[in-house]
Amino acid sequence: MQSAALGRPVFTQVGPKVKTMGNRTLRLSNTRSVLINSVSAITTLSLGSSAFAAGDRAVGERFFATHCSACHATEPGVNKIGPSLAGVVGRKSGSEPSYNYSAALKSANITWDEKTLDQWLQNPTGDVHGSRMFITIPNAEDRQNVIAYLETLKF
Repeated sequence: MQSAALGRPVFTQVGPKVKTMGNRTLRLSNTRSVLINSVSAITTLSLGSSAFAAGDRAVGERFFATHCSACHATEPGVNKIGPSLAGVVGRKSGSEPSYNYSAALKSANITWDEKTLDQWLQNPTGDVHGSRMFITIPNAEDRQNVIAYLETLKF
């Protein structure tokens, strides 16, 4: 770009000269195609994995230790303020035999899996009205990490 005497920029040709409108349209069309294909590829890669991608179990264990272990144990049959979470993945809500659940959670009939745990941890009282758990995990990555850790607590 050069300056003209009137203070307006003068643009110089970069790349091959285009003589007709048809060539210019073709070049724009090719550029647009490349952009669309690139965006499509990126979208496919990002959405191609499941909506609930597996989290980092080790990070989830550390998060659990600092945020969840005051209320929940990971050993079977050991209850604290909340029930033991040993074997929680695949279990029905309100079914840990040695814990006194709220009537709302007992009757919720939720099978805990990655999706239902994610929804629950995001907003327990909104998910099951009348439940006693009020602590939330608002960050999706933290939830996925905790869920990945909970999946290891099989017995």
